This record gives sequence, C-alpha cells and structure tokens, in this order.
Amino acid sequence: MIEAALEGLYQVLTPNSLALMCLGVLLGSLVGFLPGIGGPSTLAIMLPFVMTMKDPYAVIALLVGFDAVGNTASAFTAVLISVPGGSGSQATVLDGYPLAKQGQAMRALSASFFASLVGGLIGPIVLIASLPFLRPMVLSFGSPEFFMLTFWGVTMVGVLSGNVPLKGLLAGILGILIAAVGADDKSGIERFTFDTAYLIEGIDLVLVALGVFAIPECIDLAARRTKVAETQELGEGFWQGARDVFKHWWLTLRASAIGIWVGFLPGLGSSVADWFAYAHAVQTEKHPENFGKGDIRGVIAAESSNNSKEAGDYIPTLAFGIPGGTSTALILTALIAVGINPGPEMLTTQLNLTFAVVWTLTIANIVAVAICLAFIKPISRMCFMPFYSLVPMILVFVFIGAFAANRNNLDLIALLGFSFLGFIMRRHGWPRSPLILGLVLGDKMENYLWLSYGRFGFEWLTRPGVMIIAALVVLSLCYPMLQHWRANKDQTGQP
Repeated sequence: MIEAALEGLYQVLTPNSLALMCLGVLLGSLVGFLPGIGGPSTLAIMLPFVMTMKDPYAVIALLVGFDAVGNTASAFTAVLISVPGGSGSQATVLDGYPLAKQGQAMRALSASFFASLVGGLIGPIVLIASLPFLRPMVLSFGSPEFFMLTFWGVTMVGVLSGNVPLKGLLAGILGILIAAVGADDKSGIERFTFDTAYLIEGIDLVLVALGVFAIPECIDLAARRTKVAETQELGEGFWQGARDVFKHWWLTLRASAIGIWVGFLPGLGSSVADWFAYAHAVQTEKHPENFGKGDIRGVIAAESSNNSKEAGDYIPTLAFGIPGGTSTALILTALIAVGINPGPEMLTTQLNLTFAVVWTLTIANIVAVAICLAFIKPISRMCFMPFYSLVPMILVFVFIGAFAANRNNLDLIALLGFSFLGFIMRRHGWPRSPLILGLVLGDKMENYLWLSYGRFGFEWLTRPGVMIIAALVVLSLCYPMLQHWRANKDQTGQP
C-alpha cells in the first residue's frame, strides 16, 4: 500500500496531472458560485471531451478535482444572496444569509471555507483508513453479492430521492430499461430497437445526462428573468470565522463524520448531507434557539459535512463500482471509458489509481479553499450576474458535447427527446438522479444476474451475503416509505 500511495502521489504531481487538477478546481469553483448550473450538468458536458484522454491519471485529476470542490464555492451565493449555489449548500442559507444581513458575511464565508477544508481533509483520511477493511470484504464477494449491491444502490437512491418514494423507484426502473436498449452482448438479440439502426449500439449516457439535467436547468434559468438582490456588505471577521471553526472543533468533526456516512450510502448525496448535519447540530448543541437566526454553528455543520461527503461518495464507487451519487455515476462512466474498472481491481491491481483519487481529493480541497479565501471580494461580485446571461453559453456547450459523443446528427434529436423527458420530470417533481443511476448500473445488474444464475442456478439466493444484503434492501425500501406514510398521516390528521 505504501508503494501504491507513493506512485499515486507521484502521478498526481506530474505537471500534466497537476495542471488538469487545477483546471478542474477552477471549473468546479466557477460552477459552485454560479447558481443553477449544477455539477452533474457540467460533468455531463465534460464527458465527451474527457473520454478522448488516454492517461487515466489525467482523467482522475480533472474530474475528481472538479467534483471535490463544487460545494466549497457554493457558499458564496448561499451566504450573500440566499441562493444555494448547489444542492450541498441549501442548509448553509439558514444561518449564512442572516449573518450576511447582520454585516457578518466575511465571518460566515471564512467559517464556511475553513470548515470545508477540515471536512475535505477528514474525508480522504477515512477513505484511506477503510481500504484495509474493504479489500478482504470485496475479495470475498462473488457475482451474486455484487448483483445485490447494484440492486440495493438503485432501490436506495430511488426511495431516498424526492418526496414520493414510488416516483424515485420508477425513475430507477426507467433508467434500467434505457440501459437495456440495443443488442444484447450475450446473445446478440436486439432489444427495444424498433428496427432502428441508431439504437442497436444502445443509448449513450452522455446524451441522457445532458438532456435530463442540463437543458431543463437552462429552461428554468431563462424562465426566471429576475435579477439577484443587491450586494450585501461583506463586513469584517475573516480570522473570527477561522477561530469559530476551531472553537467548535467537536461539531466540525461530528458533521464531517455524518457527511462521510451519507456519502457512503449510495444515492443520498450532498442534497441531504448538509441537512443531516444541520439537524444533528440543532439537536445536540446548547442554545439551539439561535439556529436559523444567524448562528455560525449552522454554517460550520453544513459546510464541513458537504465536503467530507465527497470522499464518502468514492468509497462505494471505487470498492464496489456503485456510484455514491449522480456526479460519481458520471465520473464512473468516464473512468470505465479510459480503461479503469472500479470494483475489486481498484483495491488490488489498480490500488495506485485509488490513491491517486485520494491525493486528488486532498490537494484539490486545499487549492479550492485557498482560491476562495484569496478572492472573496472579486468572486462575490461575480455572484450577482443575471441568471439568463448564462443560458446561451451553457446551451452551446451542451449541443457541442452531445454531438461530440458519437458525431451523429441523430444524437441531437435524442438529446431533445431526453430534454423533454427531463423537463417533464422536473415540472412534476420526479427525481432524475435514480434514472441516471439505473442507466449506469443496468448493464452491471444484468451481467451479475446472468453470471450468478449460470454458476449457481437458483442456489445463489441462499448465499449468506445475498441474504444479508437482501435484508438491507427490504429495510431500505420499507423504512423511508413508512416515514413518508406517517408524515402524510400526521398532515391529514387521520387517527
């Protein structure tokens, strides 16, 4: 492991990889403090270009560097204008914006960046510490256990995303059905192609991701036609924010641990990590009556958790090949395209690549926080750009990225079709992440299922590991649905 760690560090620090990582950090920071663009949408745009790279370390440096820092810069808009730059900074608004209105924006921003730094450093440490435990567990798994893990990932992200669990499950199933389009690798039989040559090779994930995420967001941005609020005074308190983080060090550590746990569970992601940590802070800290009115502890809890969550996302992604969220699902696609196989190989023969991810997460967080701290004032001014001025530029990159995927004009028609699907899902409150995750895991589920049946028949259902994971699947399905049912029952006042 020491040799693999040193090899990974050496490859990350090569001039080419380091330059690409810095580029990824800059892009991730830009996306973070420009509200509404979103990390998954930008990753989807980047995929066609990244897939042409031959160096796996360069791909890791660029994409992981981009993914690791999105939640860091999103604190700008959350604190200054009460608009989350991304889903991971929603809870930051609750106390960050009241602090800004009180003239303590500088303090809130400083605390958020230092908390992000601590969370971003704790996450990779836990990822490294988990490797000795993950390696024997992964090596003891066979195709039946991996099938159940992929099945668990789809069901969990389906149930836990959105207010209606059934919609999430159906979206995940739709993603699996889309993954089945094309010629079957085992038999050559065409499935759902409707005698169309274009569909024989299947549907490219890039087109689905761009259509479902990017264009609906552009439509939403264009429809707002509103300007952001006037610039808030930043005030003083740069070093006070740093002292706050270390003063509340125990809360910072607990919130970081919550972020790692949320990231490890497939499908939860940054959209709930900050809320879990914020709720924990309200429940455990003294004088909770100040939360929501400008309490610096609320900013610290939210920001430390959403950055540590990124490393937690990579634990199931690297160890089992199961994405921890939408962003890691897209990154997983790029890794596979350049010859990296997340799963048991990442913990054995490709351990140096795993350490490359760890080092990139660590260095990227340090660089991102340094950039945010150094350019607080100029970056803050950029947060007040009109939303609609970004739409034409985004659309250009979307269509270029869609055409670059296969250089087929029919891809643009498919893009519009999935854009309509994404718009309808967004309009009616259907979660889109399960669809992408189902599309990514669909082929893996099918292969693991056929391997399991071909080797064990139906006896694979009685394997202890399968039964344990099946119990976890049932628990994951039933518990959130029961909570949702109780919440509806309380709202309607039924006995």
